[in-house]
Amino acid sequence: MSGDRPSPLVIERILRDRQGIWQQIVAEGDLNALTGRMLASSAIALACYGAVLGAFHSPLMALTSALKLPLLFLVTLAICLPTLYLFNLVFGARLSVRQSLALVMVAITVTSMLAVAFAPISLFFLITAPDYGFFKLLNVAILTLSALVGLRFLTGGMQVLNDHGLLAPEPATTKAPAQAATQAPAAVAPAAVAPATGSTPADAPAAGLSAEPAAEPVAVPAGAAVAAANGATTVAPAPVPAQWTGQPATTAFPPGMMPSGYAPAQRQWGSPQMRRPEPTQRPASMTLLYIWILLFGFVGTQLAWTLRPFFGDPGQDFAFFRSIDGNFYAEILRTIANL
Repeated sequence: MSGDRPSPLVIERILRDRQGIWQQIVAEGDLNALTGRMLASSAIALACYGAVLGAFHSPLMALTSALKLPLLFLVTLAICLPTLYLFNLVFGARLSVRQSLALVMVAITVTSMLAVAFAPISLFFLITAPDYGFFKLLNVAILTLSALVGLRFLTGGMQVLNDHGLLAPEPATTKAPAQAATQAPAAVAPAAVAPATGSTPADAPAAGLSAEPAAEPVAVPAGAAVAAANGATTVAPAPVPAQWTGQPATTAFPPGMMPSGYAPAQRQWGSPQMRRPEPTQRPASMTLLYIWILLFGFVGTQLAWTLRPFFGDPGQDFAFFRSIDGNFYAEILRTIANL
């Protein structure tokens, strides 16, 4: 499914064509419409799931939870999005505000849709096992699992942006000198090979070799000596050292003299097989993304505690808000202990 023909359900496009979503965010193509669709889908899905949470207490609590659960995610996003954007700017990333918002909205959309997919399971336990402590822990586990999957999409999208170079500072362009670009390497004259033993001095000028003896003796392989005796002037290549090829040093043979069954080393110095991959370091923006995810989780849980009740304790009367005492984590531990 391509980005030109989006699915009527934005979550279907995210799950089926996530690469198309990432490419659209990279290119910043029609992000306003995409973000608006994700915002509307997330709000509807979270409202439906909030109604399931509040149904444990009363229909009025179901209505208020349907309003407060989307508000919880959107306010958390409004609090934490500037931090994510400024983190990227400080460490040289080139993300725009619209790209950052679209990335986070992808995570929230996946979270909300996965949570509403668990709504029938939550309703089943609400009807068959109406225990307040168990119902509360069950739905906290559902929201936590959904959030982890959504944040997985967020890290995947940031990795794609990193592959496109949007999380790294723009490299400085340097101009090389014109002489270095046009200078040709100096030609290296092939070394003369001394004639093999048994050849006459009169044959040397005819073969194009110098009649004067070399200043130092040159070690010539046996195959090269045979070739020189036959009048060949091709110089046998020197054996490639083992540290250049990554293989044991092999004997070099002149053309046409390689024995049958001999397999020379294919890897040579400078070939793509021998180039060591450059060490890739995780950009600072990716590291700070995980810190931001932790921050997003802490802010969200504290805001959820501030906006409670969502479930509604059946032993208390209906209230739109509760007094702020204790914290979210202490309440979860106390609920587990009471089970």
